[in-house]
Amino acid sequence: MAPTSAIFTDAVTLKESEAEVFDVAFTATTQPCPWPKAYGGDMVAQAVVAAVRTVPSAGPDGKALHSMHSYFMRPVDIGAEVRYEVELLRDGRGYSTRQVRAFQNGKVVYVCLASFAAGEVGGSFQAELPAGLPGPVDLPTSAAYLAERTGGTMTQTSKAYWSGGRSFDMRHVPGPVYLTVEGGHTPHQAVWVKPYDTLRPVEGLTDEQRDLAALAYVCDYTILEPALRVLGLAWADEGLVTASLDHAMWFHRPVRMDDWLLYAQEAVSVEAGRGSGLGRFFTPEGTLVATVVQEGMIRAAGATS
Repeated sequence: MAPTSAIFTDAVTLKESEAEVFDVAFTATTQPCPWPKAYGGDMVAQAVVAAVRTVPSAGPDGKALHSMHSYFMRPVDIGAEVRYEVELLRDGRGYSTRQVRAFQNGKVVYVCLASFAAGEVGGSFQAELPAGLPGPVDLPTSAAYLAERTGGTMTQTSKAYWSGGRSFDMRHVPGPVYLTVEGGHTPHQAVWVKPYDTLRPVEGLTDEQRDLAALAYVCDYTILEPALRVLGLAWADEGLVTASLDHAMWFHRPVRMDDWLLYAQEAVSVEAGRGSGLGRFFTPEGTLVATVVQEGMIRAAGATS
């Protein structure tokens, strides 16, 4: 079966539910992945959608999401329902604020604050697109890279997932860290990302909101990889355990997920079993659309908790 972006759009299709804790509630289902816990980007993107659906996007009160700050509290079951409760903290003329808590099995599994802005006239500045990087057409797909490779903890299921099960084509510079650390122990990497096919409409969202949620969804897959690089660790190493701990994201400019984006990343710190990464999303023309900062647990074989 050809790779499809429907995995993402299925993940961010939320259903309205009866609120039990806060003001508004939705339910969503985490998507399949070959690990014991659900992919963290599911929660981030689903929380984005839950918050977005409580704030008008057009008209005199229209606002757009400009930042969110998240904590991952507990592992989340795969293929299971999660209830997102939204607290309408504030609605001002220029900004609105929402708190989102995700519940599963009667416990809080994820929490975030999201801020929305109406926007206003002001100056403009942005970081620059990294120079001298190869374009996506000059790089192998994950499927092509993994086709003749095997090793470590990689199974046929995880190989299929890395190759085409994540909704987005991802092409690494200098090379991936699936089985070995391609390109040396540098704290920098870049990943070209693009949906495998045209994103489907999502109920309750405009196309712009859906594409913003797509950024939130895809950002978590690779943001810890620069930290893995400096430690000389690959995803398939025996005994490696990682988990997202907290996450912050700023949406600077509107984005359309119908072309390649460059996700430029760097490791900021690795210490005490935690790695921190910084990432920036650029269009091919060099427009900065979003910035990500994330910290995660990195536990290698032989490490003690």
